[in-house]
Amino acid sequence: MNSSHRIDQEIDNWVVLRRFLPPGWEEQARVSGALKRARGVSGSEALLRILLIHLANGCSLAETSVRARQAGLGRMSAVALFKRLRAAETWLRWLAQQIRGVCRLPAGGVGRRLRVVDATAVSEPGSTGTDWKIHYSINLGNLQCDFFELTPISQGGETFRRVPLKPQDIMMGDRVYATPVGVAYVMDAQGDVLVRLNRQTLPLFDPRGARLDILRLVRGVKAGHPQEWEARVRHPQGGWLKGRLMAIKRSAQATRLERERLLRHGQRRQEKVSPESLQAAQYFMLWTSLPKSFAVSEVLECYRLRWQIELVFKRMKSIIGLGHLPKTDPASSRAWLHGKLFVGLLVERMIDAANSFSPWGYDLETSSESMEGN
Repeated sequence: MNSSHRIDQEIDNWVVLRRFLPPGWEEQARVSGALKRARGVSGSEALLRILLIHLANGCSLAETSVRARQAGLGRMSAVALFKRLRAAETWLRWLAQQIRGVCRLPAGGVGRRLRVVDATAVSEPGSTGTDWKIHYSINLGNLQCDFFELTPISQGGETFRRVPLKPQDIMMGDRVYATPVGVAYVMDAQGDVLVRLNRQTLPLFDPRGARLDILRLVRGVKAGHPQEWEARVRHPQGGWLKGRLMAIKRSAQATRLERERLLRHGQRRQEKVSPESLQAAQYFMLWTSLPKSFAVSEVLECYRLRWQIELVFKRMKSIIGLGHLPKTDPASSRAWLHGKLFVGLLVERMIDAANSFSPWGYDLETSSESMEGN
C-alpha cells in the first residue's frame, strides 16, 4: 500500500470520526485558548488530529511531531506540541463533557436511571502514591458515562456529593460511599441509594432508634436465602432516613477469599484485623433506600452490575493507557487526562452507534406508518 493511499484512508476515517464530535467544537478551540494563533498548524481540525495521535495512539511527543509532519497536518517540534497540549486543557475538557452530555438516557424497566459511581487513581512518573483521581459515573442502561470529575488527591475523597443528581436516580456505590452524609445527599435530591454496607462509617438503627448489632442480626442467615431488616440511617441534620439492610451468606470459597483480602490489607497498613471483621466476611451486606417493590433478590442482582464500572476503568487503563501519567507538569497532566477521557468517551459513542446501525435507517420495531414521508 503506497503512502498516498494510506493518507487517503486516514482522511476517510477522520470524516467518519468527526461526525461524532459535538457542534461548535472548532469554534471552541479558539474560545478556550487552544488555538490563539495557528503557528505550525492550519487550524482547529488539524490540531485535534495531531493531539489524537498523541492521546489515542499513545505516541510520544517526538513521534507525534514526525507523524503529523508526514501526514501534512502541521509542523511542530516536540516542545511546541507540549505547549499546545497544555493550552488545550480547557478545550479537551469541554470536548469530553459534551461527548458525555449527549448520551441518551433510556427509561429502563422502572423508568429510572440506575447509576454506578466509583473512582480510579492515576499516578505521575516516579510518584510514590496517587496524584490524581478520576471520579466517574456510568448509566447502567447503556453503559455510558454520564458524569466525570478530575481532582488532585488532596481535594477530597470519594462521595456521592460530587455527582449531580436528578429525582428518581438510583445511585450505587461501594463501601467507601456508605456514609450518612452521602446517603442524605442522594435522598434529599429525591433519589435512592444502593451501597455495600460499611459497618464503621454507616451506623444503622432500628425503628425505635436503637443501634443495630449487625453481626448478631445476620448470624442466622443461610446460604442461598437472603434476608432483610428495616434499618434507618441518622440524617446529619436531624431525623431519620428509612431503608433496608440486606444480607446473604457467602460460599466457603468466597469467604476465604474475602478473609485473605482483609489480611493482606491489614498487613499493608500494619494493622491487625479484628475478629469481628473476619466473622463479617462470611456475609455480603447491602443497605438501600429502595422501596419494598424491589425484592431482595432484585436488589442483589442490581448490585452485581456494579462490576461494569470496574470494566470501564480496565478498558481505559489497558486500551487507551490511562493508568500511568507520562506528565509531571500539573497543567499538562490535566490536559492529558481530559484528553484521554475524551478519547474513551468518543470510542463509547462510536461503539454505541455501530451497535445500533441498520442499513435501512430505522429499527424494525418502528411502524411503517411512522416512517412514511421521512
